[in-house]
Amino acid sequence: MPNPITAPFPATRMRRLKRSAALRGLAQENVLTVQDLIWPVFVMDGEDAQTPVPSMPGVARLTVDHVVEAAREAHDLGIPAICLFPYTDPKLKTQGCEEAWSRDNLSNRATRAIKAAVPDIAVMTDVALDPYNINGHDGIVRDGVIVNDESVEALVKMALAQAEAGADILGPSDMMDGRIGAMRTALEAAGHQDVAILSYAAKYASAFYGPFRDAVGASGALVGDKKTYQMNPANSDEALRLVGRDLAEGADMVMVKPGLPYLDICRRVKDQFGAPTYAYQVSGEYAMIMGAGAQGWINEEQVMMESLIAFKRAGCDGILTYFAPRVARLLRG
Repeated sequence: MPNPITAPFPATRMRRLKRSAALRGLAQENVLTVQDLIWPVFVMDGEDAQTPVPSMPGVARLTVDHVVEAAREAHDLGIPAICLFPYTDPKLKTQGCEEAWSRDNLSNRATRAIKAAVPDIAVMTDVALDPYNINGHDGIVRDGVIVNDESVEALVKMALAQAEAGADILGPSDMMDGRIGAMRTALEAAGHQDVAILSYAAKYASAFYGPFRDAVGASGALVGDKKTYQMNPANSDEALRLVGRDLAEGADMVMVKPGLPYLDICRRVKDQFGAPTYAYQVSGEYAMIMGAGAQGWINEEQVMMESLIAFKRAGCDGILTYFAPRVARLLRG
């Protein structure tokens, strides 16, 4: 760490560089740009329809045609990537999660449609079984236990189907052991060596995910909790072990999730590994800002921007945020 040398007052007056916007700009240490943003969107079946998510004001589930419009909007704003999360028909949810690797599931159809219409935008996908699992879990459940190795086999098939559909970035969010290595090996063998993996390497068993589960229809389906595979919020060193493991198995980028409550983890990960490091400003974080803003308790826009620069200050190279298009417009003036 640098050891700053500061002359005693009055030779040093820390307010000198705060005196004007120009001086503050020259001394600013971190900058948020449109290139830092990944926009998560929810896709549903149907045509020409949008369904608002009540717990996420301003966010809606979109049919594939509207997802394509969102991708065009993102591209026009300079947002480099869009991330897809499917709202799966409950009739397609099973114990074995077979819909997860169907060539024509919602996520894969949306990926192909986006890449056909907006080929230059990067499409990121979610690799986890919860949208397809009748039990609402990220892995396959046998006798009340989320089984690891069988889940990894299913996740590999899911990853291959997404790569075949044209996904640029796979986002394994399941937290099963060994899944990154298994996916990387399978992708290489299938000729998808250029598909990137952004691993949810440090994903905590958090209460901040509630609105997201509403958005993808997983809240009512979830049996029990996810504490046997997601991280204990009390742990920090474990996050470094998980990140190191995923990088060693072939992850190209790593993510910390949730975001603001875990900025210390972002900083430790970036300092320890120097790898491309991302954070997910999750649904609960978004909902709190929007809810407090709607009540007039905070300046919604200022808090939004302050929350995002915090990720940059903590060492993140990018942020998944539902605010992405709104922020992009502000940054473009």
